[in-house]
Amino acid sequence: MVTTERYFLAERPQGRPDDDTFDRRTVELDDPGAGEVLVKISYLSVDPYMRGRMAAGESYADPWGVDEPLEGAAVGEVVDEAGTEFEAGDTVVGNMSWSEYHIADAAGLQRIETGALPVSTALGVLGMPGRTAYFGTREVLEPKAGDTVVVSAAAGAVGSVVGQLAKLQGATVVGFAGSDEKCEVVEEEFGFDACINYKSTDDYVEALAEAAPEGVDGYFDNVGGPITDAVFTHLNVDATVAVCGQIALYNAEEMPTGPRKLGKVIETRATVEGLLVGDFAPRFEEASADLAEWVAAGDIQYRESVVEGIENAPDAFLGLFEGENIGKQVVKVSD
Repeated sequence: MVTTERYFLAERPQGRPDDDTFDRRTVELDDPGAGEVLVKISYLSVDPYMRGRMAAGESYADPWGVDEPLEGAAVGEVVDEAGTEFEAGDTVVGNMSWSEYHIADAAGLQRIETGALPVSTALGVLGMPGRTAYFGTREVLEPKAGDTVVVSAAAGAVGSVVGQLAKLQGATVVGFAGSDEKCEVVEEEFGFDACINYKSTDDYVEALAEAAPEGVDGYFDNVGGPITDAVFTHLNVDATVAVCGQIALYNAEEMPTGPRKLGKVIETRATVEGLLVGDFAPRFEEASADLAEWVAAGDIQYRESVVEGIENAPDAFLGLFEGENIGKQVVKVSD
């Protein structure tokens, strides 16, 4: 029997979540049953989409129940298995609880090898965020040489990879990020042509006119809100918008009226398409293999923001809405 710390949803937050949203308990786990695996978790992923799972309403991800464990992508080491294909010592990735140990259905786990890269990259540049960027850029935006692509949340796990993939296709790339430090990373490490600090910029429309004087051919939207309003005013004819996230609205207690910029879609005959990475599940291995090759070759750079200790998982999650992370936010649970 193993004892573990585990987080549960204490209550559904109204507006921005806080410490009262989370309940940490000590629980005892039985030995794994048939077809199950006991995993010692190394890293947990915290992601903005999890805010939707804290609400009772419908979303593209099933809501968490109050008093039920919080869960998400995690990577860890197999400690014990009950007649499965896995062996003790295997490194696996899958959906697991916010805890130190988790008993998982073996069918939901994938054995991974990240080579010289840290295993945490299976949650970031080689995992869901990297795959989202891969398919969102290559299958939805489809940038061409000479295009101008704008990316919101450009310093984040998804946006940073989107911009680099667009650059590999020969596009000019402009990002929005929330600090001068982030913009420096976006331009100097991730290779964007320009970055707008949305927290210190009063007029997004004017700033974008300077950064993208030829207009916008592709927009990868991670945030919604005023940034997206501004980008819509600069869309070119036949532009493409990939809607991946709306983090600016996730904690809104009253949803603002909108959208109000669709007249520009008529004028430009732009295409606006929603993006869920799960739709591309049969091609996940393709995406991860290509991304690993580009990272190894130095064509794609990545960052990780690591918070240590299971006890700090709520702070890591809440920090996403303060813009504290650069690149993928993960929680290091154990070595």
